[in-house]
Amino acid sequence: MKITDLLRKDIMLLDLQATEKEAVIDEMIESLDKHGVITDVTEFKEAILKREAQTSTGLGDGIAMPHAKNKAVEKPTVLFAKSNKGVNYESLDGQPAYLFFMIAVPEGANNTHLETLAALSRQLIDKEFVDSLKNAKTPEEIHALFDEEQEEVEQEERADEEKETNGTKPFVVAITACPTGIAHTYMAEDALKKKAKEMNVDIRVETQGSDGAKNALSKDEIERANAVIIAASKKVDLERFNGKHLIQRPVSDGINKTEELITKAVNKDAPVYHGNNGEKQTDNTEEKSNSVWGGIYKDIMNGISHMLPFVVGGGILIAISFLVESFVGSESTIFTFLNDLGGNAFDFLIPIFAGFIALSIADRPGLMPGMVGGLIAVNSNAGFLGGLVAGFLAGYVVVWLKKVFHRLPKSLEGLKPILIYPVLGLFVTGLLMYFIFGPIFATINTAMVTFLENLGTGNAVILGAILGAMMAIDMGGPFNKAAYAFSIGIFTDTGDGSLMAAVMAGGMIPPLAIALATTLFKNKFTESEKKSGLTNYIMGLSFVTEGAIPFAAADPLRVIGSSVLGAAIAGGLTQFFNTAIPAPHGGIFVIPLAENPLLFLLSLAIGMIISAVVLGVWRKPVKEK
Repeated sequence: MKITDLLRKDIMLLDLQATEKEAVIDEMIESLDKHGVITDVTEFKEAILKREAQTSTGLGDGIAMPHAKNKAVEKPTVLFAKSNKGVNYESLDGQPAYLFFMIAVPEGANNTHLETLAALSRQLIDKEFVDSLKNAKTPEEIHALFDEEQEEVEQEERADEEKETNGTKPFVVAITACPTGIAHTYMAEDALKKKAKEMNVDIRVETQGSDGAKNALSKDEIERANAVIIAASKKVDLERFNGKHLIQRPVSDGINKTEELITKAVNKDAPVYHGNNGEKQTDNTEEKSNSVWGGIYKDIMNGISHMLPFVVGGGILIAISFLVESFVGSESTIFTFLNDLGGNAFDFLIPIFAGFIALSIADRPGLMPGMVGGLIAVNSNAGFLGGLVAGFLAGYVVVWLKKVFHRLPKSLEGLKPILIYPVLGLFVTGLLMYFIFGPIFATINTAMVTFLENLGTGNAVILGAILGAMMAIDMGGPFNKAAYAFSIGIFTDTGDGSLMAAVMAGGMIPPLAIALATTLFKNKFTESEKKSGLTNYIMGLSFVTEGAIPFAAADPLRVIGSSVLGAAIAGGLTQFFNTAIPAPHGGIFVIPLAENPLLFLLSLAIGMIISAVVLGVWRKPVKEK
């Protein structure tokens, strides 16, 4: 299959009118929708924006390659577009973009399509070819340029396959990978190969794309290499590079900073990776540049994501046991079984939470002291906050131990993971938690629980409104997760599900309100938005706030504004009506387990209707093309 088989002439846009990033994306998506390439504009745009949020696909040198692989795509297609004015696309080099390739790939696309897209990515490294594209005037001319370039690339690849490394040149190995594995992966591969050829360096590059690893590095190649380059924006298994100088950078550096990476690799200007010790010493500029808050948020989210299965499974089983108790009594075997089973899952919440925070900070050596620190927080009544502190404490204690024992003789290296980190990590974490932080946060936790238990109705309504609003502000982001984590902490410490009711109502409002608005105000939404609105009924009822994200991305002020208003009202009403939900997830399916379930549904309905009406009135009528 040739690239020109996917690069359709009839959908090309040779004079883009938009000059800003999202407007250009909309203009290209409109062409895909018009020609039947995609079935759901909102869903496809959500996938495109989600990819952009990871790393801008504005590659630099005037090129942008937005891409997505999802079920909204009918057939693999590449849309070529050109702007004569230049577009502020937030490109990696900060310069305007002029050439655009929007790649649309269906879920389950075969390897042939992905290999063809990889070839497209490689061709765009050739600056002369890119200049020719900028000057092309017709779709036919663009097709001819791609056919000619593809033939040249294939000839070069055949020549490279016939040539073996001669052993006299410096030799480097590399891995390239990006989150979707479609474009940047192969552009970085080709950029590294071309620069290595210019620098008279032999290189082998393994690509980890959507269709799996290609050109896998052999054990012999890794051993012979001066150093290893990891140009990846997703997790790559590094264990096979134990003992090698390793440079770890984002995939964009593999495209734009090839000479720097290869020079570092040839000169072995990078720390040695020690994977078997659980240590992670690499040249990782991307991680070093992250903000302090970004690192803390990542660590907390790692703890929450691993804790959630215990929260959901244990919480719902406990709630069901109470429902069963109302029919068969507290002495029945089935009640005891369900209640004990859910309780056993809940016993792991804080240790798991603390352990995986520590693992995120210090890798595997942090897991055990973090979990034990979390258990000390439970036993000392320090609660969820104590577990949070235990996780960070254990993580940074192990990081400190790694620095202290960094210069240990190589003959004693094996003692680190099996003796030094477990024993000293546990001892120091336990000492600090047992005698200092455990008692401090037990006092804080007790005071907080007492304060919440003694809240008057007015203050409880305000707190419920705040938590409800936080669930809708960023729909799955930091505010949403903070409100959810706070309510879970109170739930695990006291068993009181009243704040859980406020949080669940607040999280259900955005998708439900959007769904209702698309039903009541049909002239305010496009056909594709109305179709997506129907799915939001299901997502909202299931307590999946993220169903509202595509609408919020397309119209943030109106969608987020109306959602926050309705969610705050619903959250406040749940506290006014004294409702409570003894389960941390489940949406409409756990309402029968709630206290005052009809009043919870009334709170939800009031918030949903207000939010939907505000959104519907606020939006302007749309004109379908």
